[in-house]
Amino acid sequence: MKICTYFLFLFVAVFLTACNHDQSQKSGQATTVGIETATVQSQQKTDYLEIPAHVMADPSRVVKIFPPLSGRIFALRVLPGQEVQKGQVIAMLQSGEIAQARADFEKAKIEVARADRALQRGKLLLQHEVLSQADYYELEATDQVSHSEVERTRQRIHELGFSEDGTSDEVAIRAPIAGVVLDIGTATGELQRSLDNATTIATIANLDSVWVAGDAFERDLATLQNAHSVEVLIPAYPGLTIPGRIANVSDAIDPNSHTLKLRIVLPNPEHKLKTDMFATVRIARTVRIVFIVPATAVLHEGDKTYVFVAGASGKYDRRPVTVGATSERGSTKNVEILSGLNNGDKVVTVGGALLRPASGD
Repeated sequence: MKICTYFLFLFVAVFLTACNHDQSQKSGQATTVGIETATVQSQQKTDYLEIPAHVMADPSRVVKIFPPLSGRIFALRVLPGQEVQKGQVIAMLQSGEIAQARADFEKAKIEVARADRALQRGKLLLQHEVLSQADYYELEATDQVSHSEVERTRQRIHELGFSEDGTSDEVAIRAPIAGVVLDIGTATGELQRSLDNATTIATIANLDSVWVAGDAFERDLATLQNAHSVEVLIPAYPGLTIPGRIANVSDAIDPNSHTLKLRIVLPNPEHKLKTDMFATVRIARTVRIVFIVPATAVLHEGDKTYVFVAGASGKYDRRPVTVGATSERGSTKNVEILSGLNNGDKVVTVGGALLRPASGD
């Protein structure tokens, strides 16, 4: 008898539970087990134009050093990447060309002495009316030419980096500016020519300021012209954003790639930016109002996209939405909602798929 009473009570409890669940479904209410919601607020989202670029030295601050005379490099005192000061010796060169320059200088001095003596003799002959005035002018001109030749040969010796009174055939090649050695074009023991087919000894660049050069497509020309400021991102330094301004947009389009060259000049006092580094130029375009929700809140059915929004009466409304870009932050994947939501809506972020039978669709 007790067993029959127990089973009768269990049957009644199960029947009442089923009736209550069915009544809940008919009234439009859904269970909250496994359901999580979040209140959404609108956010401003800026669209950016991102242009691939690279860092390069300012061409006006780059100097290629060529040998001042032919000869042999017997000491190279710098390496690529090394910083040098203005006037620092970067190489030593030994040349027989200075011997020729000194010989020309000595020959010019002999000619000056000879011309001076001839002019003095001409003055005496002119005074005694033995020499005509025209012949005297000719001697005077010859004397002036000989003096000019002495100055020319003396200046040539100085240009080669020597003194006319010296005897050495070695010349120190110095850095004309302070900067960083970008490239070495010679080696110790190599012969150099000072005129035709000369090889650069070194290339030095001042990197206190650098250029960021990018290639933009012609369809983005309007954005470039309206840009007052930009942001430069350097992949080598994650999280680093450098503000800048567009200094120049090329007037010529590359016929092969149909891109425009743009240039941003950036200060680089710590030399953190290296030549040929990759960079990205980011330019703000438009500002949109969007809602950001987790990707788990967005449901798809055919060509329709929707979310569930908690109503005031405890019901969950199915709300069609228009989605935008998808982004990731850590392990969380978020989706932009462009339309269909309002500030303060409680969106189902987890368990939305459980509400589909209760939606009436």
